Amino acid sequence: MFENLFARKPLSLLLEEMEGEHRLRRVLGPVQLTSLGVGCIIGTGIFVLTGVAAHDKAGPALILSFVVAGLACICSALCYAEFAAMAPVAGSAYTYAYATLGELFAWIIGWDLVLEYTVASATVAHGWSHYFQNFIGIFGLSIPLSISRAPFDIIPELGRLGPTGSVLDVPAIIIACIVTCILVVGIKESASFNTVMVGIKVAVVFFVIIVGAFYVHPANWIPFAPYGLTGISLFGHTLVGQTGHGGEPLGMLAGAAMIFFAYIGFDSVSTHSEEAKNPQRDVPIGIIVSLLLCTVLYIAVSAILTGMVPYNKIDIDAPVADAFRQAGLPGAQFVIALGALAGITSVLLVLMLSQPRVFLAMARDGMVPESFFGAVHPKFRTPYKSTILTGCVVGVLAAFVPLRILAELVNIGTLLAFVIVCAAVLIMRKTEPNAKRPFVCPMAPFVPISGILLCALLMFSLPAENWLRLIVWLLLGFFIYFFYGRHHSVMARRRQKAQADLPAPVSLN
Repeated sequence: MFENLFARKPLSLLLEEMEGEHRLRRVLGPVQLTSLGVGCIIGTGIFVLTGVAAHDKAGPALILSFVVAGLACICSALCYAEFAAMAPVAGSAYTYAYATLGELFAWIIGWDLVLEYTVASATVAHGWSHYFQNFIGIFGLSIPLSISRAPFDIIPELGRLGPTGSVLDVPAIIIACIVTCILVVGIKESASFNTVMVGIKVAVVFFVIIVGAFYVHPANWIPFAPYGLTGISLFGHTLVGQTGHGGEPLGMLAGAAMIFFAYIGFDSVSTHSEEAKNPQRDVPIGIIVSLLLCTVLYIAVSAILTGMVPYNKIDIDAPVADAFRQAGLPGAQFVIALGALAGITSVLLVLMLSQPRVFLAMARDGMVPESFFGAVHPKFRTPYKSTILTGCVVGVLAAFVPLRILAELVNIGTLLAFVIVCAAVLIMRKTEPNAKRPFVCPMAPFVPISGILLCALLMFSLPAENWLRLIVWLLLGFFIYFFYGRHHSVMARRRQKAQADLPAPVSLN
């Protein structure tokens, strides 16, 4: 039994499954893949999470938080690039784990990716709602409080949940529905729409950096690290650094753990390997270029933001636009709010584009019902059923769960995925030493091991509640796997076929 749990899916079988009626169209080039990565990375991280992380966790040391998170991501991205070039199929880290660590680990990472992309999408939809309300507020318009935000939120000063006076976040539901409709139509149309959105928001980010530099007050960077440069805990017990009112770790590393979610765009590039025209070349380009570009922009914007406004006066819902309002630049506030809407929309599009492709890979393997999650639209060639389901779940989460809870919940899932991918590269080098590697992760094993250690360090910089939620989610996943996935998986079917093909024992009587 146990050896079946760790059965590895051969690389040759992965490549065989790319053929047939259920494969996706190869329509994406290096520019579109890079655009998808930038589209997912630049957005919520700059326009939303900078406010939460600076205000609650790191202060101006948020600049270093982005550096640490960027280093962890660069190590992980190089590992992703090696796998994406070797096995250019849908599924991302789930597929890589199946080929290296076995079926049980593949299920764990696949189920974890479902959590990562779904909750990340809800986080982004939540941020979009706040920027939309900030945008229409420039014109003196507003949405009734009862339908403008989640019904409860964490009060940092008290360290507990409290009511907001609202019932649900209607704008978040609306944007989730709009993006779902766009995604059902097709990958090429979605990528083209994303490219336009990326162009707008990158221009706005450069506007923020250039114009904001004239309004930076160095005094706002003092103290640079009001919460310290650490923030490491072990299952709720702070080991190094300060502790918040709710027992959560504070400091630069705690800030890095919170904003780590902002970098998962390069992960989404690998989920679209099957739709790349030349995946062995284009996917590594898309992953690495998008990550390096966005890391530089993140560091620059966080320096501008914390230099323009004292960290404890940063608005957590629309930090960048509000910083320019506080600087007395209402015209700039309009430009930034508009760019943020475009930017956050593209992030939501890429995240919700990636989620169904993880389901598609799992459905092909029999881990989840293929009739639903593996269904590809006959005209649009998109996994439309799982796309619609994703849109519904994202809308509900964004409507009722506050930003602070969503942002921290998604990070632990992302970090776990990166740890497994980095480990899988080392294992694959031993188990498949002769496999064709169009792109090779440099300086192995140093880079993969560094990725593992950095990501694990950031995992321990998250509050204990995140570990509890992850454990509950994984236990639910184990229940589904042992009662359904294990019996219907592609490897189980191969074992059953092999047993059926064995000759019947010869009777000696």
